[in-house]
Amino acid sequence: MKRMVHFAALAALATSCDALAVGTVANVTIMDRDSGVTLDAHYFHGEYWVAGTPGGRYAIEIRNCIGGRLLAVTSVDGVNVLSGATAGWNQNGYVFNPGERYQVTGWRKSDAEVATFTFTDSPNSYAERTGRPANVGVIGVAVFRERPLPVVYAPPRIAGSAREPPTPPVAESNRALAAASAPSAAALASRALMPGPKLGTGHGEREYSRVEYTQFRRMQPEPDEVIRIRYDSLDNLVAMGIVGRPRPTPPAPNPFPGSQERNYVPDPPG
Repeated sequence: MKRMVHFAALAALATSCDALAVGTVANVTIMDRDSGVTLDAHYFHGEYWVAGTPGGRYAIEIRNCIGGRLLAVTSVDGVNVLSGATAGWNQNGYVFNPGERYQVTGWRKSDAEVATFTFTDSPNSYAERTGRPANVGVIGVAVFRERPLPVVYAPPRIAGSAREPPTPPVAESNRALAAASAPSAAALASRALMPGPKLGTGHGEREYSRVEYTQFRRMQPEPDEVIRIRYDSLDNLVAMGIVGRPRPTPPAPNPFPGSQERNYVPDPPG
């Protein structure tokens, strides 16, 4: 069955897949857009965690690591980043050619605009503001391989003959398959000890981000790979024992504190 999906028109070519990223068929990393740094993924009790900075902008970078096209259905806090629907595997996503990568930077508002992803307190997250707080704090990417096109015999064409018009893409309705799961008792107990509020993803400022439409036939109805990355503030990850408290680096002593060296032209007085 054909499906209309968004394609990242300005995806960059990836020279190699990141060994430190999460995923095999596709690589997923979380980028701090304000510093340009890739957030470290900490493996803890079978899950990957990253530490977000409240108020900071972030992006989900996805790379295709196989020789065929991929469809990446992407969710944040249990919400599809393209449609805003409660996320399900059968929904629309981004399509990647072999070796391509793309940074998903926000909630898609149109073919040319997104509202940026920002780390924010859970009550201000898009999911909680729209009445869906159960899955705040998780990023998901469901990856699908493409079904090969059937081989169809076509008679040879005469040079200069007119081309047939392309078949328009066929749209399918979105159906949410993933039900919101309630947090476990252990999670609630650990959350009570958190030094700060839980992080979620806010609906930030609008920015330009162009996509186009393409058709994609999934190899199978179930994803070939589901990549799951959880996130929270550094203080909360330390409180949960996921990461150690960073040790402050003491200032290096100066053996000649009274001798100030000048390597460049000083500013004029005043």
